[in-house]
Amino acid sequence: MMENGLLLKGIGGLYSVKLENGEILEAKARGVFRSKNLIPLVGDRVAVSRTEDGNGIITEIFPRKNQLRRPPISNLDQLFFIVSTCEPKPNLLVLDKFIAIAEYKKIEPVVVITKVDIELGEELNQIYQKAGFCTFMLSNLEKDAAAPIRKLLQGKISAFTGNSGVGKSTLLNNILPGLSQQTGNISQKLGRGKHTTRSVELFPLDEGGYVADTPGFSAMETQRYEVILKDELESCFREFHPYLGHCRFTGCSHVNDKGCAVLDALHDGKIAQSRHESYCMMYEEAKKIKEWEHEK
Repeated sequence: MMENGLLLKGIGGLYSVKLENGEILEAKARGVFRSKNLIPLVGDRVAVSRTEDGNGIITEIFPRKNQLRRPPISNLDQLFFIVSTCEPKPNLLVLDKFIAIAEYKKIEPVVVITKVDIELGEELNQIYQKAGFCTFMLSNLEKDAAAPIRKLLQGKISAFTGNSGVGKSTLLNNILPGLSQQTGNISQKLGRGKHTTRSVELFPLDEGGYVADTPGFSAMETQRYEVILKDELESCFREFHPYLGHCRFTGCSHVNDKGCAVLDALHDGKIAQSRHESYCMMYEEAKKIKEWEHEK
């Protein structure tokens, strides 16, 4: 008899699947997946059959609505980007690159600004609020700092990511007190935190929904994670959307073209300077990407 479930964790070819009745079943994947170059991912909806020893075999992986290469996870509804006002200071280009990947994958980005008790983050908050993202400003010193975020997690599959040392694991501990994630100390010498997250796993919430902690994205090479061609990049900046199609010339790059509606909006203060600068740098990088790299 086939049973359906959600893949919560996978280590060394052994997967933990939460069945619809709430039972956690340890399962292996059928060898046929390997021949199809298909690897089960955390977040997959799967069908399993039971073996005589009480374990399971994953017999089917249902179609994914999205997936990330790194970290390997699928079917995300939301991706929370944790950035701190200081120690370490945010790298807006790196942040914007990964927000663009989330947009490209149809995953809703959420920006969480931490350590506002040490340094104010209102300017940073305004950049991403203006761009149309849900944002939170919090201090992990506050007892109920995670309460509004916990509400947003209900009934959804969400992941948390961010540069090491920004307080991501501390925030997750506040959301899931039983999780007891190891938290890393800031390395003063390097100016960044020690990596504390090694694998991806979905953790259930009492209120419904699942959250995943993922490795930090510091020093990540975005092209190893997702390739976005230059003609697709404009759609990955949601604050550009009202102005697309209104430029004087078709095929406008929105970098320095005459009659560009996006540039007019930038000059009018409707688009943040830092966001457009990130777009321009990403556009120059995307111009060097070949079609075959996109199809790999």
